[in-house]
Amino acid sequence: MGDAAQLVSSIQLQDMELQEKPAHKRQGKGNNNKDETFTVEDAVEFIGFGRFHILLFLIMGSTNIIEAMEIMLLAVVSPEIRCEWRLQDWQVALVSTMVFLGFMVCGILSGYLADRYGRWKVVFGGFAWSAYFSLLTSFAPSYGWFIFLRSMVGCGVAGVSQGFVLKTEFIPAKYRAILLPLATVFWMIGSMLIIVLGMLVVPSFGWRWMIRLSVTPSIILLFLFKFIPESARYNVSAGNVQAALETLQKIAKMNRSSLPPGRLVEPSVKERGSWRILLSPAFRRTTLLLWYSWFVASFAYYGSVLSSSELLEKNLLCVTDPDPEHLVKHKHPDGLCFCIPFKNNDYQTLLISCLGEVALVPVNICLLNILGRKLSMTMLQLVAAMLFMLLNICSSMFGFTVLLFLLRALVSMNFNVVYIYTAEVYPTVARSLGMGFCTSFSRIGGMIAPFIAQVLMSQSVVLALSPFAVTCVICALGNFLLPIETRGRALLQNS
Repeated sequence: MGDAAQLVSSIQLQDMELQEKPAHKRQGKGNNNKDETFTVEDAVEFIGFGRFHILLFLIMGSTNIIEAMEIMLLAVVSPEIRCEWRLQDWQVALVSTMVFLGFMVCGILSGYLADRYGRWKVVFGGFAWSAYFSLLTSFAPSYGWFIFLRSMVGCGVAGVSQGFVLKTEFIPAKYRAILLPLATVFWMIGSMLIIVLGMLVVPSFGWRWMIRLSVTPSIILLFLFKFIPESARYNVSAGNVQAALETLQKIAKMNRSSLPPGRLVEPSVKERGSWRILLSPAFRRTTLLLWYSWFVASFAYYGSVLSSSELLEKNLLCVTDPDPEHLVKHKHPDGLCFCIPFKNNDYQTLLISCLGEVALVPVNICLLNILGRKLSMTMLQLVAAMLFMLLNICSSMFGFTVLLFLLRALVSMNFNVVYIYTAEVYPTVARSLGMGFCTSFSRIGGMIAPFIAQVLMSQSVVLALSPFAVTCVICALGNFLLPIETRGRALLQNS
C-alpha cells in the first residue's frame, strides 16, 4: 500500500510539472514533439535577436532615408521654384499640400493592399513608384506639372511607410522599444543628405539636378530589398503557413538559433484588412484617438520644418544680434517676393536642427521603457507646445538655433512614439490598414501645415505658431483616454 501511494504521488507531481512548463519546453518519455505547437509570436520570441535583425534594421531603416529626403526636399526646393515660376506664398504651400494629398489618398489603399496581399509587395512597389515619379519631377516644364508629379511621389511614399509594419512584425517584444526609436537616425540621415545636396548642388547646377541625385538611394535600396522576406505574421493570417515556416527557419539559421519544438499552427483569418475591426468595440476609442494623434504628430512635425524654413528664408526672426542680411525683410510694397535663395548659414541652421531629431534618441528609449507609450506621448506633446510658443520670444541667433534643435527633437520623438504605439496596438489582420488610416489622417495635418507655416507666417509669427501649440496640448490631454498601454505586450494576431 505504501509503494502504491508513493507511485500515485509521483505521477501527480509529474503532471503538475508538465502543466507548469511552457509547451515548447515539455520534453521527456512519452511526449511526441509532433503533438506540440507554437505560434509566430512564440517563434519570434524563441529565436531572439541576431544577425537577421541587424540586416532588417539597416535595410528597412533605410526606407526612412528615402521618406525623409522626399519630404525635406519640399523645404529646400521651395525658394527655388518660387523664384523660377514667380510663385506667391499660397502656391508654394500648395506644393506640400498636394504631396500630402497623394499620401493621404494612397495611405488607406496601401494599408488595405498590405493586409490583403502582403507587406513586402506594397513596400517594394512604393519604392519603385516614388523613385520613378520623383525623377520625372526634375523634368517638370511648369508649376502645374510639378505639383501633379509631386502628388504622385506622395502616393509612392504612402506605400513605403508600410515598411514600418513589416519591420515591427519581425522584432521581439523587448527589443521594439530600442530598435524602433533608433530608426530616427535614418530619418536624420535622409534629412541631412537632402540639405547637403541643396547646399552643394543647387547654387551651381540648380534644383533639378538635386532631385535627380536624390533618387539614387531609392534605386540602390530596390536591389537590397530582396534580402527582406515577407512578414511571417501576414503569411499565417493569409493561411500560407508553409511560407511562414520557411521564413522563420531562415531567420533562425541566420541568428544561429532554432525554432521551438513542434509544429507551427495558427488559424488563418478570412476577414483581413477590414475597417470594421478598427471601429469594433474593442478598438473604436483607440482608433478615433489615434487618428487625431497622427494628425497632430504630422501637423506639428511639418509645421516645425516649414516654419523654420520660412523664418529663415524671409528673415522673420526676432533676434537681438541681427547681421546686415537679417535686417532685409524681403517684403515689397505689393506683397510679392519671388527670389529669396537660401544662404549657406540658412542651410547650416537647418542641418543643426536636423541633428535634434537624433540627439535625444536615448531619452526617447528611456521614456518608452520607463513611462510607457501613452505617458511618453503626453510629455513630448506638452513640451513641444511650450517650445512652439518660445519661438516668438526675441533672442540671439544661437538661442533660436537651440530652440529649433529642441523642437525638432521633440516633435520627431512624438512622431516616433505614435508610430510604435499604432504598430503594437492593432492585430496583424488589420495592422497595415490601421497604419494606413492613421498615416492618411496624419497627411491632413501635413496638408494644413504649409498654409499655416508658409502663408499665415508672413502676416503674423504669433498667429502662425499658436495653432501648432494648441493642437499639441489638446492631444496630450486626449492621450489619457487611450484604453491600452502596449509596453512589453505581445503583438496581437487577430482581434
